[in-house]
Formats: sequence, C-alpha cells, structure tokens
Amino acid sequence: MPLVLAATTPGEPEIFASIQGEGASAGRPCTFVRLSRCNLACVWCDTAYTWRFTGDNRPHRDDAPYDRAANQMTLGEEETAARIAALGGSRLVVTGGEPLLQAPALARMIAALPGMRIEIETNGTVAPPPALDALVQQYNVSPKLAHSGNAAALALPPERLAHWATEPRAWFKFVIAEPGDVDEVLAIARAHAIAPERIFLMPEGRDSDTVRAGARWLAETCSEHGFNLSDRLHIHLFGDTRGT
Repeated sequence: MPLVLAATTPGEPEIFASIQGEGASAGRPCTFVRLSRCNLACVWCDTAYTWRFTGDNRPHRDDAPYDRAANQMTLGEEETAARIAALGGSRLVVTGGEPLLQAPALARMIAALPGMRIEIETNGTVAPPPALDALVQQYNVSPKLAHSGNAAALALPPERLAHWATEPRAWFKFVIAEPGDVDEVLAIARAHAIAPERIFLMPEGRDSDTVRAGARWLAETCSEHGFNLSDRLHIHLFGDTRGT
C-alpha cells in the first residue's frame, strides 16, 4: 500500500532536507517527510493543507479549504525511501498530519532506510504497532491542549499519555498560547509523573514576532518549572512555508 503524502506543489511530495526547528533535536540537520491526513483538527494548525480538504468543515482560524488533488498525493514505499536516501542525510523526521495513521506502510518505508536515525512526530493519540516501534529511535509527542479546539476525550486519552510517559524514547512538546495552557501541562505532568526535563513548551505562532513574544514570557515559566523552551527556528529562517 502506498503512503499518502503532503505535496509542496501538485504532484511533488513534501520530502526535503533542512534544520529541525523545534523540540529536542532543534538545530540538527534532518531529512523530513510530511505525511497527509490527521485524526485531530487544531484551530491554529500550520499544516492544515494535510487534512482540511474541501468539504471538511472542522474549525480552523484561516477557514480555508484545500483542494485534495493539489495538496495530497500517493507514493510507493520504495520510491519514498529512495527520494529520502537521495538527500543524503542520516536523521529522518517523519511528520504530518499524524504519521502513525499510516503505520504499516511507514514501517515498510523505514525498513528500506537502514542506518538512518528515525524520529516520528505525533500528537500522541495513536499507538505505534510493534513492527514500526522497533525501527524508531525518538518520538516527539505533542499532545493538544484545550486551546487547540479538540475535545479532550480525542486529544488527551489517558491510556495513551500513560504509555508515552513510560516510553524512554519520547519527548513531550506542548504548544502554548497563554498562561492558562501551562496549567494544563502541569496537570498532565503530575497525573502521569512526566519529568519536567522531558517537556518542551513552544509558543504558538506562525511569524517571528509572535513566536518571539511568546518565548519571552515562556522563558520565565520554563525556568520556574524546570521545563525546556522550544523555539521555532524554521519560522525565523524561512517563514511559514512548505518544504522548510
């Protein structure tokens, strides 16, 4: 079964080399592949072109539907792996959308890339099956808080949070828009005994000014609670653009 990928332009899959902009691997050179489809719908999502296709009326602040044919494409697992390998990197970040929705095909694609360090970015709601889990070195788990617009029953299933809390390969990254969001993070960390050094707080924003403004007050919060502060380096370097 082929993978369903996001497209940078019609017919061109979003596979690219860049610098990781967020979380535990920020600043590292990486190869990225962006898969399409998501089981959640964040109102501030900066990759809504991976899920909010014409006819999907789930709320989003831009209120812009995307043409599926222009923004989504399928590509065989071996061809996807070959395009990734051609970029020559040693660290692959699989992002989305929600990559774990395509776990079987994703596992077969990764198996064709021996020697690469694999990071999967996930919203934390989907369990990775054993065949895929055995191939992954790092999970970047980004649970979605109330301000995302998703119901907690969908976005924060306790059994999945409990799993990730005991997974030593998992780092947690929370998108923060206002101080009340930090209270949610603290409650999650307490409920699941997540050590603060495994948690990154990242300001919500799609332009440098907004990200910097959020980072200024979040820096004090991170210092107070022992959390890590995540920037969004790709926004400062390239803006809110695809393939970066």
